[in-house]
Amino acid sequence: MEEKKKIIALLSGGLDSRLAIKMMQKQGFEVEAVAIKTPFCDFDCGRGCGFEIRETADNLGVNLKTVYLGDEYIEMLKHPKHGFGSGMNPCIDCRAMMFEAGKKHMGEIGAEFIISGEVLGQRPMSQHGPALRTIEKESGLEGKIVRPLSAALLPHTEPELNGLIRREDLGKIRGRSRKDQLRMAQEFGIENPPNAGGGCLLTDPKFAIRVKDLFKHVQTPTTNDIDLLKIGRHFRFDQKTKFIVGRNKDENEMLKALALDDDVLLETKDHVGPVSLIRGEISQNLLELAAAITLRYSDAPRDIPSVVVSQKKDIRSEISVMPVDESSYLQYRI
Repeated sequence: MEEKKKIIALLSGGLDSRLAIKMMQKQGFEVEAVAIKTPFCDFDCGRGCGFEIRETADNLGVNLKTVYLGDEYIEMLKHPKHGFGSGMNPCIDCRAMMFEAGKKHMGEIGAEFIISGEVLGQRPMSQHGPALRTIEKESGLEGKIVRPLSAALLPHTEPELNGLIRREDLGKIRGRSRKDQLRMAQEFGIENPPNAGGGCLLTDPKFAIRVKDLFKHVQTPTTNDIDLLKIGRHFRFDQKTKFIVGRNKDENEMLKALALDDDVLLETKDHVGPVSLIRGEISQNLLELAAAITLRYSDAPRDIPSVVVSQKKDIRSEISVMPVDESSYLQYRI
């Protein structure tokens, strides 16, 4: 028997990428999947994407390679060549980076081309015709990206011109309606197809405000800085000092885990309340303000002083302060 031709699929875990893989498997290709993690769209994080990506790959019968785009992604986010969408989402630059990762794996396994679940006109910034062509050019994959769900509406690709695939076997889906995808899911036996979702935190307007604040005040943000953006209530005391208050037990534990040696953790001594973290140039006045805000979000009485325990690395101390009035600290809220 003739050996199956190998191709690479970008697998997000959503319905569209699953259907693209199913379409190519039906045509006799051996598909291997590449799943991309970034600091802002992590399919194991339980929020945003939240897809069980490895289980998805197993159900599709494909090998899975996971690629993490960390510092290089953060660096790109400072000045994306093709700008931002409605939030702080650099969709075109982001997709190009993902395809570059797929291109590298293509070379490793000798794949013929790469596929994705992109649908023409589905997303306003990155899935219209010119944007799709720009992504191909920026990733160095001109003519080698096949988007099976919409490919019959798009220019011919190398695999078509070389006779590897036929246009009549490709889809003509356009726009945001999921009617065609749900019909195909039923045909392919995909049970409980996932709902459509953005997945990327950078499309969330409130989260985008936090990201913009971070990039404005920190020249070289780290993945630790990014992880902090995902939890708590955020305050900017001044150009060099940030303050975060946990909202529940899980966030309190995450703040403790993310604290660096120069950070100060705050917690009420005698009352139920949050864990808080202050990072930057921490003066005594700002430390006392942070302690007072920490008390404000605790069960401590509002009319008498209470004790807040501060901890910097292994050094612990106590601060006695009054809870601050909400009107006094809302000016610092991000």
